[in-house]
Amino acid sequence: MAGKFNRASKLRWEKLSWGDLVWLAGPGASGARDLVVGEVKLAPGGFHAFHKHPRQEEVIYLLEGEVEQWLRKEKRMLRAGDSIYIPRNTVHATFNVAKRPARCLAILGPAVGKGGYELVDVSGRAPWKSLR
Repeated sequence: MAGKFNRASKLRWEKLSWGDLVWLAGPGASGARDLVVGEVKLAPGGFHAFHKHPRQEEVIYLLEGEVEQWLRKEKRMLRAGDSIYIPRNTVHATFNVAKRPARCLAILGPAVGKGGYELVDVSGRAPWKSLR
């Protein structure tokens, strides 16, 4: 594939239990094989609970708002312009504790499987279920 333009008016947003997501790059969205990029919207109180990507690294870049970001057992507040690098197989979580929506870019690599994205939810396991 030589590349692909994405028109905002043509993007298909997914409503998920933890927020809204649109894939901008990846096997299904663009044909990319090494990179997966999604935009995430978290409403006030919205969150993506503790999880990990066993075979993927990730960068989360906050575009708008403020979130409580976890990396393993460490918690930091991220504001627009802040980012975090998450090594493969590392537990992390994002919580919008602000009174306004938050938007971020999630960039993962390499693409894994047909959809390009793999996730293992660990939010119900110790110690993650007791951290928050």
